[in-house]
Amino acid sequence: MDKKTQKKPTESPEKGRILSKPRIFSGLTFILLSAVLAFSFISYLMNWKADQSQAGTMLDKSIKSSNIFGKVGDWLGNIFIFESIGIASFIIAFLLLVVGTLILKKKIFKPWKTIGHSLFFICWLPIFMGALTKGQGVLGGVYGYQIMDYLNSIIGAVGLWTVLVASILLYFILEFNLRPSLIKAKLDKINENTIGKVKSMMPDSNDDFEADEELKDEAEEVEEETASRVTVSDISNSSSQHPMKDPEPVSVPKGFPEVPVSSDIETITTPNHTSFDTEPKDITQPVSLNLSAKPIVPVSSPEEAFDIRPSAPAVTAVPAQENIKFNVEVAPVIDILDDSDRKSQDLVEKHGLYDQKLDLPNFQMPPVDLLKDYGNEEISINKEELEENKNKIVGLLKNFNVGIAEIKATIGPTVTLYEIVPEAGIRVAAIKKLQDDIALNLSALGIRIIAPMPGKGTIGIEVPRKNPTMVSMRSVIASQKFQNTDMDLPVVFGKTISNEIFMADLSKMPHLLMAGATGQGKSVGINAILTSLLYKKHPSELKFVMVDPKKVELSLYSKIERHYLAKLPDAEEAIITDTNKVINTLNSLCIEMDTRYDLLKNAFCKNLKEYNKKFTERKLNPENGHRYLPYIVLVVDEFADLIMTAGKEVELPIARLAQLARAVGIHLIVATQRPSVNVITGMIKANFPARAAFRVISSVDSRTILDSPGADQLIGKGDMLYFNGNEILRLQCAFVDTPEVERLAEFIGEQKGYASALLLPEYVSEDSTSSVGTFDPNEKDALFEEAARIIVSTQQGSTSMLQRQLKLGYNRAGRIMDQLEASGIVGGFNGAKAREVLISDLHSLEQFLEDLRS
Repeated sequence: MDKKTQKKPTESPEKGRILSKPRIFSGLTFILLSAVLAFSFISYLMNWKADQSQAGTMLDKSIKSSNIFGKVGDWLGNIFIFESIGIASFIIAFLLLVVGTLILKKKIFKPWKTIGHSLFFICWLPIFMGALTKGQGVLGGVYGYQIMDYLNSIIGAVGLWTVLVASILLYFILEFNLRPSLIKAKLDKINENTIGKVKSMMPDSNDDFEADEELKDEAEEVEEETASRVTVSDISNSSSQHPMKDPEPVSVPKGFPEVPVSSDIETITTPNHTSFDTEPKDITQPVSLNLSAKPIVPVSSPEEAFDIRPSAPAVTAVPAQENIKFNVEVAPVIDILDDSDRKSQDLVEKHGLYDQKLDLPNFQMPPVDLLKDYGNEEISINKEELEENKNKIVGLLKNFNVGIAEIKATIGPTVTLYEIVPEAGIRVAAIKKLQDDIALNLSALGIRIIAPMPGKGTIGIEVPRKNPTMVSMRSVIASQKFQNTDMDLPVVFGKTISNEIFMADLSKMPHLLMAGATGQGKSVGINAILTSLLYKKHPSELKFVMVDPKKVELSLYSKIERHYLAKLPDAEEAIITDTNKVINTLNSLCIEMDTRYDLLKNAFCKNLKEYNKKFTERKLNPENGHRYLPYIVLVVDEFADLIMTAGKEVELPIARLAQLARAVGIHLIVATQRPSVNVITGMIKANFPARAAFRVISSVDSRTILDSPGADQLIGKGDMLYFNGNEILRLQCAFVDTPEVERLAEFIGEQKGYASALLLPEYVSEDSTSSVGTFDPNEKDALFEEAARIIVSTQQGSTSMLQRQLKLGYNRAGRIMDQLEASGIVGGFNGAKAREVLISDLHSLEQFLEDLRS
């Protein structure tokens, strides 16, 4: 007993004091950090524009900060509020406070519940503020603006607000348990309390309540009288439970005889009248079907076909009295056509359907003879090569203890597909990782393993053939599949592994993204697409907008300018090669897209096909601005070059066209050499579900274009992978040579065409060009005054700051800075340093701007 009493007072207090010091220090540190963050955020929000421009100037002593915690506060506000989650950053400061109190063992808040609520508001509050402010200001942050903008582009403004409101309502319902039953119970309780108070306040109200009871009894007697009046069907249904004597006769409408109900029920059997010598059978008898058998020889007439339906209850009939006559009156036909429909029908009867081809009535579609005939293109089967490759594959897999139950081969133009069925218990990954070993054993250029093959219980191994067969453009154009197609914009790519012609509808893609290294067949693929469209569509039905930064790939099509091309009104050439003209053309296409949407809205149509059908049927009046709308296909041969030279000014209209233009008949074909992430951004990929990949250098490029490897294993020369959004198909692209394209363009160009190319809407660039020396106030940028206020308020003439504050590209921000210099607001260029601001305060600036306006 003495030893125990000696230990306790000596050891435990020291131990408790040692453990409490770090806990107190840590808790107070978290609470202090919470306070620093909160006050930094508050000070940042009070003057965020000035703090935003000073966020990256922490080491510059000449610049003073307006934040309560100085430049550190500016930096914290910029990181958490502007570049992250907006005002939801206060929740992070609150969570630090909660952690600090928990470390100090002060359970002011329930930890897990608090964290759950905080995460909900961190996720949804920035999106809500971004939608509320429409991306203006910093309340939603970059996260809120980006998510709001993405949801707005996918589901629209109404869908965005529906999601936000539904999420908030669901949160409150789950948090406060707002079930309808509980709400009703609470309302009933409130009503009972209210009635009780009213009764207590009315001492002489017993007579009134008795009168109410008498009225209630009278109402119940009236309901009983009305309930006793029932129909015959009610009586017959309830007769088994409540038998009645002498039911009252039911009144029958005039003109219809009374039909006595008979207790004898007769089942009608319908014989099968077929050409086979069989006895009539009851239709209620079960029918047995042999699904594995081959189909029977088709019958000679529609009447002989079987009509197999699921078994139904037996049909019952009631024998009726003879000599029954019904007075049947035929209602007059009501003409429900309005005046506009009747007028359109009269116009069609008088003039016929509108034919857009009558503008060029003598135009002849190009013949197939213009394309070169490369002779016999039948696939030659080399049985020795097949047997040799099969033995090598089986032997190699056996060496790695991978058994094969079955193997078969499908021979294509350039690739042979070996489909193997592994034995039970073999993992797919064990075969997939042997890709390089199989390529080494077969001495092949590139092996592609498909494990497993979609829709099949096999694993595919694609092995290049030693003697590939060329697929010519003439062979696929002359095929019956292409000639008899009913697609709106048929594009024939080439042939599949199974030697079948592969076609796709560009209007259903609706846009195509192509990529491939230099010399692997990308330009030939573009020519194949354009050739197939020229062979199927009349000039009045299709127009091309061609962008060729390389200046030599698409120049062959300049001869068909007056037939198939579209351009700006002030453009000299229809094939666009200048970057500035590309920007104006893309924005002009956006204007054309908006104009077409207005026409579709006024015509109550959802897409271009419905609109043109209405216009052809003369249901749309041209005097109201309606016209026949041809398809417009934008072809960009080298997208990476445009991104390098113009950047966002090209990416934004391309993304807008890809998002919206498919319904109005504007489709995009964008090609690039190296599909890097900075060229093919997430916004571009999201709106280009159809992609064609020729051989690329690395697996990373293949994943960028297709989201899966495989394009780096292609053998080149037109060997391509086509992704339609669901599955990847390996194709051999049809080959069309330059002389063939020249003959095709000459044949079309020699015929009579339109007066000029299709003129796109005129686009007035908002980036007005003005030299530094001569400033014209009438040509100043739309954001000139706002930029001047930012420069004067911060006293820092920085182009990069204008980019951040106004969210502009470098070119436009630089032009605005030149205008500010020409007007005398800032000084000249000073190397790496910021320009000198020549106006000291905002009051002087407003007077200066007022003088410029006058």
